[in-house]
Amino acid sequence: MRNGGANGRGDPGTVLFGTSEQVGVGRGLAEYRAGRPVVVSGGGETLLTLPVEGLDIHRYAAFTVLCHPIAPRLVITAKRARSLGLVANDPVALELAPDTDVSAILALVAEARAADAAESVFVPEPAGAAAVAAIDLVKLAQVLPAVLVAETTAASAAKLNPGIITVDAKSVTRFRADATESLTIAGDAHVPLNSSMRTRFVVFRDAFGDDPVAVIVGTPDLSKPVPVRIHSACLTGDVFGSRRCDCGDQLRLALTRLQEAGGGIILYLAQEGRGVGLANKMRTYKLQDGGLDTVDANTTLGFDDDERDYGVAVRMLQMLGCNRVVLLTNNPAKLDGLAKAGIEIAGRMPLETPINADNRRYMTAKASRAGHQLGYVIAALAETSEKDGQAARLAP
Repeated sequence: MRNGGANGRGDPGTVLFGTSEQVGVGRGLAEYRAGRPVVVSGGGETLLTLPVEGLDIHRYAAFTVLCHPIAPRLVITAKRARSLGLVANDPVALELAPDTDVSAILALVAEARAADAAESVFVPEPAGAAAVAAIDLVKLAQVLPAVLVAETTAASAAKLNPGIITVDAKSVTRFRADATESLTIAGDAHVPLNSSMRTRFVVFRDAFGDDPVAVIVGTPDLSKPVPVRIHSACLTGDVFGSRRCDCGDQLRLALTRLQEAGGGIILYLAQEGRGVGLANKMRTYKLQDGGLDTVDANTTLGFDDDERDYGVAVRMLQMLGCNRVVLLTNNPAKLDGLAKAGIEIAGRMPLETPINADNRRYMTAKASRAGHQLGYVIAALAETSEKDGQAARLAP
């Protein structure tokens, strides 16, 4: 973790507990998850901000009182702006009419059919550094990627409500790196699995409270390339066997492959829904039920197609003494992320999991739009299409 002194030297409190800016980011995440306001300062501006997640008439009314006499604006991501028919390459701020109610704000943030009114009513303005940092912070909190903002000063906000904390914009930018650098091993133990597989669970913890886990299968030989699976947590697939995705199937297949190889490592990361969080994953499912594919569902909500970061995986491997890997994946982004961070990629082992009626569209989108190496999916779809064509030609 960074500290306030040169060359790693500083007062003990800063070294052990983090700088005030780092502490501010951690508290800011907690405040956003609880739906409370946060002051974000940077780039010459100071904003009173409120996440749209959990917004209701009472929270909105209280926030407008805090902002008075400044009218709050709505800041959304470029992806969400484009889904509304607006031109944007970066986060933008939208002026809200005085009579805008909570339902209209929520529609602008999360509904698929809000574009009709938005394109003709709103002229997006580029968001400043503090507003961009607020968007980054709200995405890190894994809640809806939109915030209400109003110009203020830290002193004014504290006078109105002493409990409102201030977050430095630059510290938000450094958050992932700070969290990765602070990683420690919190505990480990042997865990036998139902298949008579012997594993050791190594639980890591960073300064912000996240707990990624390394599942060490068998006894991998660290002097050789180690089979490794980087797996993002999927409650629906891993635990309950959801047929909407291939996550649970990939996890179980990876365990089998590692056992067959004589040992390996699964890094189990808290990056549900490609990094958007469980609640937002449910929102994307609802959008998919309305006709969108998995890529468009994420971007319609304002997220990137994939919000995951693999820096923590690299650090976990390094701490385990593993610097050469054979990666069990269909996703080239994982190969690139590890290679750029200094992990030697000695090979790739594909994970071909079953296609069913419920995950077919999801698998197709991953293969055709997200760049996943799923040639067998494309081949299966082509074969199905050919059979359908033949049946149509033979039909009377």
